[in-house]
Amino acid sequence: MKTTSKTLKNNVLTKVFLAFLIVFFCSETAFSQSALGTISGKAILKDGNPLQGAAVKISELNKTTTTDSDGTYLLKNIPFGTYLVEIKLNGYESAPASVLVDQNNANPTLDFELTYTSQKLEEVIVSSGGNRFARKESEEVSKMKLKNMENPQVYSIVSKELMKEQVITDYNSAFKNIPGAGISEVRNQGRSTNISRGFVTPQLVRNGVGSFTYNSIDPSNLERIEVIKGPSATLFGSTISSFGGLFNRVTKKPFDFFKGEVSYSAGDWDLNRFTADINTPINDDKTALFRINTALHSERSFQDAGFNKSFFIAPSFSYQVNERLTLLIDAEFSASKGVSPMRLAPFTGAGATAHSIEEMEIPYKLSFANNTVNYTAQQYNIFAQLKYQMSDEWTSQTIISRTRSSSEGYTVALTAMSNETLRQQVTNQDYPYYGTDIQQNFNGDFKIGSLRNRVVAGLDYYSVRATRNDATVNMPAINYRTPGDAYNNFTIDKIEPLFATATYTNYTSNDERTYSAYVSDVLNITDRLIIMAGLRADRYINKGLYYPATNLTTGNYNQTAFSPRFGAVYQIVKDKVSVFSNYMNGFNNVGGSDFNGDVFKPNHANQLEGGIKFDFTKISATLSYYNIEVTNVTRNDPDHANFQIQDGTQLSKGFEAELIANPIKGLNIVAGYTYNDSRLSKSNPTTNGLRPTTAGSPTTANLWASYRLTQGAASGLGFGVGGIYGSKYFQTNTVAFKFQIPEYTVLDASVFYDRPKYRLGLKVDNLTNEKYWSYRLAAQNPTRVTGNITFKF
Repeated sequence: MKTTSKTLKNNVLTKVFLAFLIVFFCSETAFSQSALGTISGKAILKDGNPLQGAAVKISELNKTTTTDSDGTYLLKNIPFGTYLVEIKLNGYESAPASVLVDQNNANPTLDFELTYTSQKLEEVIVSSGGNRFARKESEEVSKMKLKNMENPQVYSIVSKELMKEQVITDYNSAFKNIPGAGISEVRNQGRSTNISRGFVTPQLVRNGVGSFTYNSIDPSNLERIEVIKGPSATLFGSTISSFGGLFNRVTKKPFDFFKGEVSYSAGDWDLNRFTADINTPINDDKTALFRINTALHSERSFQDAGFNKSFFIAPSFSYQVNERLTLLIDAEFSASKGVSPMRLAPFTGAGATAHSIEEMEIPYKLSFANNTVNYTAQQYNIFAQLKYQMSDEWTSQTIISRTRSSSEGYTVALTAMSNETLRQQVTNQDYPYYGTDIQQNFNGDFKIGSLRNRVVAGLDYYSVRATRNDATVNMPAINYRTPGDAYNNFTIDKIEPLFATATYTNYTSNDERTYSAYVSDVLNITDRLIIMAGLRADRYINKGLYYPATNLTTGNYNQTAFSPRFGAVYQIVKDKVSVFSNYMNGFNNVGGSDFNGDVFKPNHANQLEGGIKFDFTKISATLSYYNIEVTNVTRNDPDHANFQIQDGTQLSKGFEAELIANPIKGLNIVAGYTYNDSRLSKSNPTTNGLRPTTAGSPTTANLWASYRLTQGAASGLGFGVGGIYGSKYFQTNTVAFKFQIPEYTVLDASVFYDRPKYRLGLKVDNLTNEKYWSYRLAAQNPTRVTGNITFKF
């Protein structure tokens, strides 16, 4: 208990017979206990980044504070003495430190350097302040430990924290935060694609390896989405990346303490969604860890017909066999039932008067579907990883990924037959996909002389096989503006008899194998100048289409391709400001031959890019300009009908900017802007010089700004507002005919209250009730309100 000077003086007066001794000792005690100091310092991670939100505590004085957004802390009014100072945050390890506060050192500085605990990197709990969405460190973007400021490639991250703040209940909504992604194009069975640098980019990568999903993706098991920009075949291959880049789904992993949460969301159009995330160690020494995520989801369309019901479960298990060897196994299983997404082909024939979806005047809330005409889908992804620390410098990583996607039932496509009519085309299908990716990587971090090398060398085997058994029937054309009673004739009872006489085709639609070897080296010339070089050799075997009815195989071919990449980074300000440049390469395998019998080569995309990256405590940004040229594109042979030649080219160039900022405490901003100029520079006469229809909007922008209170009784209360913009683009773009999709501006807002034990959220999507469409001319959701409640334990 603290003794004041006044109390000491009273003791002296009452004990006069000990006056000399009491005055002497009490004066010493009064000086030592009335004199106060401070303890300050900074908490940083092993990589030098500040750690915000950690608790700094002196237990014997019962004093606690937290580190600020730049990692600093201050403990005030500390009596002179020696104390043990502790710093704690879930997911990190730090040893307590002793510090002396006295008249010679009244304001000592005590800094801490923390490291991630085993398996906890993915479970860092970021508190309400600081630049919460700026964490970009990843081992999968370059298949090695490489900071964003050291990486000459551009990439974006959408974290689970951002998705929670935006009350995201479907995977495609997360792409609102990705510069240039545009409106997701949802295809049959719910699978989706987005745009990256003017190229269609599908969802084919999970945890850094091939793991395609041809069904819808549930976001409940996502730690983050990594968007790697530009041709990336050197490390990832051509089969799972586009010329614009790739989207990597990073899943949640187990960690070594108990934590869980359950969540329920409800919204317009009968949205009901329940999710759970539970993690626990399963032995006393915490070498065996288990985590499970699950989701139950159902909703209907805002249109007159359409629904989706799904169940998803994702168990994950890790086991540290010994100090060097770690095993990780995780899986995802899903089953769903729904109506296929809307898909409309406009009328482009002679006399077509509508040159945009708005001019068609098709009713926005009519689906031209029926809930009895539906399909079921199943999906599993199994991922196994074995990591072995061979030495202080080398690590071995063995990965096996297996996946299966399938759909059974009915899908619908709409085709406009005239300026006023359309018909429904129904396909009955059984369509399973099977995939395998086996990788062996060796990672090294060593020096040759004074030069630091970070190397990944790997072997990769990837295969995809799919079979189809399907038939298609066409329904009578109806007037889509005033369909009348004919609209009600589209039911399963009317459709099924037509398939009794339909022709079913049974064939192997995909049978591909790829054998690859690659190496990439990141070399520190100095601690600020870094260069990168890599090369991939790829042997592709396509066994073609096999028709068992006739025992015929068509389209089989083999190809070999090489994919190099180079890059350089110079840190103008160490770990804060970097200028970078890169040459990236991608390729696509092309089958067939020209009129002379010359076999086609793979077409290649070659990217040159330069830019600058900033990574300060309160602001992180990337600005870049890129130029991608695609060569060996096939086009119609002008001299020989029904043949093609391989001299076509396509250009895609543009500017990208991304900003993640925390200008004041509690305020976080995520923003992006892209401009893309794409054109077919040497193509068929009907499209030569024109923008490809698959390139999306030339100009896009995205913004999300949120503010939350970080102190006081209302700490955790916040709101967010943001939106996306896309300029007009084309669904059809030829010299003879153009069909446009209008520009769009979609605004969203949310309010939330985030506490340690629970979270409440309310989100309004499309505040202004904007009418907008995807590339497939599917009408997008009008204004929608979603509420969420989450319990944490």
